[in-house]
Amino acid sequence: MGKVVSVNLSEKKGVVKNPVNEIELVEDFGVKGDAHAGKWHRQVSLLAEESIDKMKKMGLDHLDYGKFAENITTQGIDLPNLKIGTRMIIGEAEVEVTQIGKECHGGCEIKRLVGDCVMPREGIFVKVLKGGKVRVGDDIIVIE
Repeated sequence: MGKVVSVNLSEKKGVVKNPVNEIELVEDFGVKGDAHAGKWHRQVSLLAEESIDKMKKMGLDHLDYGKFAENITTQGIDLPNLKIGTRMIIGEAEVEVTQIGKECHGGCEIKRLVGDCVMPREGIFVKVLKGGKVRVGDDIIVIE
C-alpha cells in the first residue's frame, strides 16, 4: 500500500502542474480542470516521490511536486514496475494503468539542466474507471 503525497493540476498544456488541496477524478476523462484530461489512455499521470528524490540527488534539490507535470505524486509504490492493466484504488477513485513512461518531448527543462529526467522512464499513466476525490494522505491500494 502506498500514499498520495501531492495532487497537482494545470489548466494549460506545456507548463508545470501546481499542488492543490484535492483533485476530482472523472470516470473515463481524468482530472477535472486539468489540461491533459480527455477520453484517451493517458488521463492521469503519476510519479513516485522516490523518483523525484533521485533527481534531487543529482543537484535539483529545489524540485517541488508537480514539476514533472504529474497529477498525483505517490510514496511507497514501485510505479514503473506495475504491469499494464493493473488497477489501483486511490482515495475515492479507481484507476487502471495504461502506459509506463513516455517519450520525452524534445528535452524538458530538467533534462537540459542535469542531462536526465525520470518522468519518461518512471512516470505512469492511468485511465479512470471510477471517479472520486483524491487528497494528500489518501491511501493507494494496488489490486492484483
